[in-house]
Amino acid sequence: MTSVNDSVLSHGSLVGVLRKGAEENPNEIIYAYLREGAEIEDSLTRADLDRTARARAALLQESGLTGRHAILAYPHGLEFIRAFSGCLYAGIAGVPVKFPGRRADLARLVPIAESAGTTTVLTTRAGHRELLERFPDAPELHELNWIETDTVTDGQEKTWTAPDIALDHLALLQFTSGSTGHPKGVMVSHRNFAQQAAALKTALGFGHDSVIVSWLPFFHDFGLVFSVVAPLRLGVPAYLMSPSAFVRRPRRLLEAVSRFRGTHVGSPDFGYDLCVRSAAHDLDQLDLSSWRVALNGAEPVRDATLRRFTETFKAAGFDPRAYSPAYGLAEGTLVVSAKRVTDLPRTIQVSAAALAESRVVVTDQEAADATPLISCGPALPDTVVRIVDPVDHLPRGEEEIGEIWVRGASVAQGYWRLPEATKETFGARISGQESEGVHLRTGDLGFLQDGQLFVTGRRKDVIILQGHNYYPQDIEYVAESCHPSLASGSAAAFALERDGEEQLAVVVEVTGAALEETTADLFAQRVRDAVWSDCQLPVSETVIVRRGALSRTTSGKIQRRECRHRLENGEFSRLTLAVLSGRGNRPVPVAPSANTSPTALPSHLLKPMVRTLLSRITEVPTDGIADDQSFADYGLSSLGAQQLAAAIEPVVGRPVPVEWIFNHPTVVRLTAVLGQPEGHV
Repeated sequence: MTSVNDSVLSHGSLVGVLRKGAEENPNEIIYAYLREGAEIEDSLTRADLDRTARARAALLQESGLTGRHAILAYPHGLEFIRAFSGCLYAGIAGVPVKFPGRRADLARLVPIAESAGTTTVLTTRAGHRELLERFPDAPELHELNWIETDTVTDGQEKTWTAPDIALDHLALLQFTSGSTGHPKGVMVSHRNFAQQAAALKTALGFGHDSVIVSWLPFFHDFGLVFSVVAPLRLGVPAYLMSPSAFVRRPRRLLEAVSRFRGTHVGSPDFGYDLCVRSAAHDLDQLDLSSWRVALNGAEPVRDATLRRFTETFKAAGFDPRAYSPAYGLAEGTLVVSAKRVTDLPRTIQVSAAALAESRVVVTDQEAADATPLISCGPALPDTVVRIVDPVDHLPRGEEEIGEIWVRGASVAQGYWRLPEATKETFGARISGQESEGVHLRTGDLGFLQDGQLFVTGRRKDVIILQGHNYYPQDIEYVAESCHPSLASGSAAAFALERDGEEQLAVVVEVTGAALEETTADLFAQRVRDAVWSDCQLPVSETVIVRRGALSRTTSGKIQRRECRHRLENGEFSRLTLAVLSGRGNRPVPVAPSANTSPTALPSHLLKPMVRTLLSRITEVPTDGIADDQSFADYGLSSLGAQQLAAAIEPVVGRPVPVEWIFNHPTVVRLTAVLGQPEGHV
């Protein structure tokens, strides 16, 4: 274990760090928010953040929330950071969630609030008004206590009372599950944040000249720690843009790195892939020579993405050593291991057949079954990674696959109000080495080679698509809600690899009653439409099987891994009633300049335009797109919906919110909305 002895740890809580920074460097900009990823729209100096945090803390203290929890549901912007800091100043543990864009998002607030033991939701005045207008009959908007934090008055910061906050006090509840499962709030302390920041400083080479550029959402642990906490603790300025701005035009990220001399960027693998597919033009106008760390985490890191990205952007000055694969999870605060800044990314070739049998056989690239594995680097300072047999808890040797266990000061405190789950996940001990202390069981599989961590499988159930975690029980609940005859435990959702990408499969077990009024094919379509509508996820394969086909344990629990294995090997064939295959989404190049002049399209050309753009994204022939068929039928994902909205905007000459795509998911319905005058939608 490499030790961290850094002044970052000496400042105490995040409140202490922020107050000290405001005293020593009051006029130094710490956060800048980029409008559409370009011009600075909003910014915060250290003194600004200290003052606005105290004002919001005073508002929350007056509401009697000190020592409690509060949900943070914000549109992407700096008010989230002001409010999050205000929570810390008030001695409140914030609970970040996605700002509700759909009714299902709003409904997810209830179980999270219940689990967190709070009824308070913080948001902006404009955000609250938007929700009231969009969901006028939603009970959540009246049952929960909504506080608009940007309504503080001048001088309100003077009424703030400083709480006594120690390093071991709770700073955050990071929820890792959704509405239909059992939400688990990871308890992250001020000490966890301090240790994580200190370790990242050492491992990723943060210095006085470092500049973070980020598009990551703040409600996700990657975005929160990398984009919000790290700048605050390390004294590094952060230039931030919305996820929507990035997805709609990925080149914005590269332009921001070039313009603001960014040194550190973080993204899931799909973000780098988007840059290659959609932003690799006019490279002579970019200067990426300042870029020192391109942190790649939150989903499996792909060798093909690494090679394409480094090869594409080396002409713009990108240094291949900057590409930094990493491994982490919310229960570890964020990063567990990462490639060091001075090293080149390391890839080895292993036998795919041996890997399927949980064996590591290093081979040549020319071997018939060679598959690349990328190192996620050594463990961070003050972190120990062990590879352990998940059954007998005995340590595994070099290049032996086992479960990844973690010990260190960045490991969170457990799950809020879930002692049994905390004991199971955070209290593991290695057989024969109990004196080492307790470890975090990640549920991920991997092996060590020369101190480098290679991840070979993912957590038992979590499905990771486009950088976001989806819990199969949530998707299964939606599928099982398609018909009253379907009981709990009638569906299995899991990820499959198709065409080099992770895609979603759902297998549903039906009785004769479910098919009395419809066919198996139509039932499969109903399942796919429901999952797309409720979860904004395209189902690559929807399989309807006879009752009794799903694999279960002796206690009746669905065995998702076994179901996936059987589907991949054709073992469901004789019990299958219907298979509905979807398609992936292909990024569509958008206008190379944000200043392109829009040209309004006549109403009679709207349908052909939507069909054409949808065809480009989904790779479905235009003549195969029906006017009244759901976009879900063509495999349109939430990422694809963002791209469709972005592609339509310059054609129709008006903003196209992505919610229009979700709420009006056919050519007919969408063009009807597009044809209405502005202000009438």
